[in-house]
Amino acid sequence: MSVTVVRTAAAMRALALGWRQAGQTVGVVPTMGALHAGHASLVRAARADCARVVVTIFVNPAQFDRAEDLARYPRTEAADLALLAPLGVDAVLAPPAAEVYPEGFATQVRVGGPADRLEGQHRPGHFDGVATVVTKLFGMTAAGRAYFGEKDWQQLQVVRRLAADLDLGVEVVACPTVREADGLALSSRNARLSPAARQVAAALPRVMSAVAAAIRAGMAVPGALAVGRQDLAAAGFEKVDYLELCDERTLEPLEAPRGGARLLAAAWAGGVRLIDNIAVAAAEPGARGRPAPSRSPGSISGMMKGRGAFPR
Repeated sequence: MSVTVVRTAAAMRALALGWRQAGQTVGVVPTMGALHAGHASLVRAARADCARVVVTIFVNPAQFDRAEDLARYPRTEAADLALLAPLGVDAVLAPPAAEVYPEGFATQVRVGGPADRLEGQHRPGHFDGVATVVTKLFGMTAAGRAYFGEKDWQQLQVVRRLAADLDLGVEVVACPTVREADGLALSSRNARLSPAARQVAAALPRVMSAVAAAIRAGMAVPGALAVGRQDLAAAGFEKVDYLELCDERTLEPLEAPRGGARLLAAAWAGGVRLIDNIAVAAAEPGARGRPAPSRSPGSISGMMKGRGAFPR
């Protein structure tokens, strides 16, 4: 089964507006290609909800803060189209950069609030690029619904804020993170991990799950986060950009768990930057405020063994 590939905004709009005029809901799955099972799960969710499904494949230069990262990002269109073929996609929008950012392009969309911290601090301009291209893709595809993975939790909140603030008329649908058997979140960047770095990477969800369990068991948040950062370093991560407990919507830091808390992390393994997040429930009754133990790196994992600390 072949997939219809569209290269221009005008052709995509004409196709999508025809669907809309026929009363059909258009669902869009924005991607940068290098597709995997996580992307396939988004497409299946869109297919279940919408009469028409469009997948976009565009490596957006505006959201990369490092030229070398943009140059190394995998571009695998043929394999991507093969993955999408059996999924019932109605069109793939895969425009060249000059179509999205033509000569004289001078507009940028900036979201504040949830975009200001974490990735916003470590990757200046990143979310400006995301917000700008997402706004354009929503317009090109005339989408009524857009599907994003929870793996990029902060991006999900930024896009939700964007759609609400600008009245874009697009429902932003969140889909669960898809993980490997050892818990590592699927990501296009995982293909760049060496075998040794891949082993290190598996520690990220493991340590995060242990930190979340320790916080829920009553360990003070600052202490739990500090020991978690030590655990990641001991596991072989070269650098931990952040490990923070935040409000799941605003991304503001939290000193204690509550409903709607999220643990977010970014760390480097083998020169590859990995991000992840997990929900953190409120502390168990009577447990809040327990001090962090004074132990060596890995102490959270050790302390929580046998207590169901590693949910998948």
